[in-house]
Amino acid sequence: MIAAVWVPSGVGIDVPVQWILKGTAMTITCIIRYQIDPFQRDAFKRYAQNWGRIIPRCGGHLIGYFLPHEGTNDVGWGLIAFESLAAYEAYRARLHTDAEAQENFALAQSKRFILREERNFVEVVDGTLGILPAAVKA
Repeated sequence: MIAAVWVPSGVGIDVPVQWILKGTAMTITCIIRYQIDPFQRDAFKRYAQNWGRIIPRCGGHLIGYFLPHEGTNDVGWGLIAFESLAAYEAYRARLHTDAEAQENFALAQSKRFILREERNFVEVVDGTLGILPAAVKA
């Protein structure tokens, strides 16, 4: 299993962000917002689970997929990190040649459980990612 490591500022690693994956800085994260059919939540869950095998194989650092839990019942999320936009473009090209990725895209189209999809690219604000909660006195 490949794991990301959060590196606190000031530990002697000269990278612009704090997520490291096998020695490569993950400088951007693609946040995918899905509007889903709430009556097909299980179908979206299977779709997301499939990406758990596909995305790492095609070069993305899968942070995770998220289903609605409380509040809005028709919004899901996928978060994937990349070292650059060029790495993202190379990943997208590999997706188009990956048989399982094409099957997963076809599943979503045939079942129509994704009503809308949006992609945004963000970068972490130094000093704000991976901060554990402070000990709380009872």
